[in-house]
Amino acid sequence: MENILIDKQDNVAVITINRPTKLNALNKATIQELHDAFKALNEDKEVKAIVITGSGEKAFVAGADISEFANFSVENGGKLAAEGQALLFDYVQNLSTPVIAAINGFALGGGLELAMACHFRTASDNAKMGLPEVTLGVIPGYGGTQRLAQLVGKGRAMEMIMTAGMVDANTALNYGLVNHVVAQEELLDFTKGIATKITRNSTVAIGKAIEAVNANYVDGVDGFKVEIKNFGACFGTEDFKEGTTAFLEKRKPVFPGN
Repeated sequence: MENILIDKQDNVAVITINRPTKLNALNKATIQELHDAFKALNEDKEVKAIVITGSGEKAFVAGADISEFANFSVENGGKLAAEGQALLFDYVQNLSTPVIAAINGFALGGGLELAMACHFRTASDNAKMGLPEVTLGVIPGYGGTQRLAQLVGKGRAMEMIMTAGMVDANTALNYGLVNHVVAQEELLDFTKGIATKITRNSTVAIGKAIEAVNANYVDGVDGFKVEIKNFGACFGTEDFKEGTTAFLEKRKPVFPGN
């Protein structure tokens, strides 16, 4: 891995995008490395939650690497968006392991799109977020037009995209774009603290909950039916047996994860 760092401690993995001279901008190599990392961590039974952040104090991810696509054709542009969404952004959204974005500075363009693909977000008090693609004559292509509207509402999403403006951390908190805002020096420990709380619960149930919540945002899918199916499926798991037994025995559960 040339562009990211991975640290695993106590069932929590931290992925750090490490391109500080480029403000952690996403290029094709970094997107591929992130996909590979998420895939490996999702298959690692010891990892029960993932935090993703950026190196340094300036940026989470300041955008995509524009130099890679400045001369693309219509066909190449569509392929770039389709492949990127499948390889990373949709992949992260549908990962069964919880993913939290710790936004430690600028999250612009593809950076905000990556953060929005995560299951939820925290931010440092100096963070700035936006989708400035229209200043380049293009639109967000990694799910930004869809996820931003889902998170903050159509009107706010339209304004942010059309003005290419940035919002600060407290505005993002007010919009529901992030769940928490803390001082930058506290961000990673604070976010890892939330991740640790998640690791105490059933990984099987959490994965099924992620699938059920996501189903509400898929055209043609009845999220209630997915919830009913996944609720029923939980009854056949060892985690359910352990969770209910521990409750009745008045002790803390030790979930086997199956």
